[in-house]
Amino acid sequence: MEQRKLDIIRNLLRDNIMPATGCTEPVAVALCCAKAKELLGQIPERVELMLSKNVIKNAMGVGIPGTGMIGLPIAVSLGVVCGESANGLDVLGCAKDNLDLAKEWMDNHIIEVNPAETTEKLYIECIAYKGNDFSKAIIAKNHTNFIHLQKNNEVIKHIELEEKADNLNNQSLYNELKAIDIFNYATTAPLEEIDWLMESVRFNKLASEEGLKGDYGLRLGKTLLNDEELSLRKKVIGRTCAASDARMDGATTAVYSNSGSGNQGITCTLPVYEFGIEMGKSQEEILRALMLSHLMAIHIKQYIGRLSALCGIVNASMGAGCGIMLLQGASFEQIGFHIKNMINDITGMVCDGAKPSCSLKISTGLNAAFDSTTLAMRNIVVNKTDGIAEKDVDNSIENLGRIGRYGMDKTDELILSIMTSKRS
Repeated sequence: MEQRKLDIIRNLLRDNIMPATGCTEPVAVALCCAKAKELLGQIPERVELMLSKNVIKNAMGVGIPGTGMIGLPIAVSLGVVCGESANGLDVLGCAKDNLDLAKEWMDNHIIEVNPAETTEKLYIECIAYKGNDFSKAIIAKNHTNFIHLQKNNEVIKHIELEEKADNLNNQSLYNELKAIDIFNYATTAPLEEIDWLMESVRFNKLASEEGLKGDYGLRLGKTLLNDEELSLRKKVIGRTCAASDARMDGATTAVYSNSGSGNQGITCTLPVYEFGIEMGKSQEEILRALMLSHLMAIHIKQYIGRLSALCGIVNASMGAGCGIMLLQGASFEQIGFHIKNMINDITGMVCDGAKPSCSLKISTGLNAAFDSTTLAMRNIVVNKTDGIAEKDVDNSIENLGRIGRYGMDKTDELILSIMTSKRS
């Protein structure tokens, strides 16, 4: 593979697979507040937030780890009283030892939340005030990307936010990659370059074990695994859903995220690992399948956008299916069949915010992936005249991206409107 594409892939992996404690939208808000506090040089007396609607949607109903509470106020307060921006998406790891202090600050200080006037789907602006001083921090595009830092009138950092620069045909150098490049890297990269992915397995397995021990969320994973007729499919899906049950209901266990989402990271990791173990595959086979799963999910997500009304389990379960197929000896052509089958299946699954019941969407996505891979392994694929899939797998992925990035904007607005005006 040419060096330029190798560099792109390595950058994608570095920027999109990392540990995170808690749902990444409220975590990113806490991270922004922590940075604003550090710029201010003291604990603020008031915090003003301007957030994109997608961030608001994903921060409203999700459990904040180590608190037994949901929503933004406690996440903001933790970011203010104990958060350290150097910890990135692990910024809420301080919750356990500082919860009382955070509650006290929350009860006695002002947190103002407003919708941001921006078309950028991931946008977090925090202004922290103390006396005559203020500081400002802005995160945009991805969950740890600071584009503006300011103390009073001194601008320390500023990167212009080009909101229209994400056109799919002109999006970035990442569009140089094709699905075959992802497949080739996963199947030929030196093992010492990809063996770090076993750390994602370790983290995400711990989250699954926690979900099976406690009564988190809907207890979907635990319920599936208690079924008397426990098939391989149900075992794999149950162990995966258990991790989401725990994570989305406030467990303090960190997980490895994918494309800024812990649930996507869980979905790309655990089904592939558990399937490989059940099938008696070697560590090298499992590692290469994990790489294909994670990297294909990231590749597809580049077209959809970081946050969207299209649920991220769509791209993550497609990635997981690719990994499961590789463990069965599938060719690239067959993996393309799977992707196209999935595109004509669960495209349109909406994201209605981060919440404990997200494990249901993981179950739906993985069941679809198992159906899709069963067909693809038998060389059965949707017709090129069906739906939005085309003969070429890359064109099919681009079509999915157009729907997720542009076609569902009105859906996003309607979902947020319903979420913020429930009648009971």
